[in-house]
Amino acid sequence: MSDFDRCDCTVIHEDVVNVIREKLPAEEDLLDLADLFKVFGDSTRIRIIGALLHGELCVCDIAALLDMTKSAISHQLRVLRQAKLVKHRRDGKVVFYSLDDDHVGSIFRQGLEHVQEG
Repeated sequence: MSDFDRCDCTVIHEDVVNVIREKLPAEEDLLDLADLFKVFGDSTRIRIIGALLHGELCVCDIAALLDMTKSAISHQLRVLRQAKLVKHRRDGKVVFYSLDDDHVGSIFRQGLEHVQEG
């Protein structure tokens, strides 16, 4: 560990630390946020979200688009549904998937913009 990474004091700006402590989200909310980002941590799920940005698709369409099995896509869609990132609607025997709300697209686009900056 370099000297740059080490701090020998307890607190320098206690007043600032106390103000920030009051502004931090609740621990439970932070844990939920960490779980959300874990869902985004899978490249297949990211590819599905990217595809659904352009409109609703059925499992068959997503499988063809991503060159994967319907079973693999269904599994990932289940994870995305449980995380409330995608929703579905049934039309006869066909189930169509779309992004749950505008926030999902915003998270995706902002993340993509961030990685493309660098």
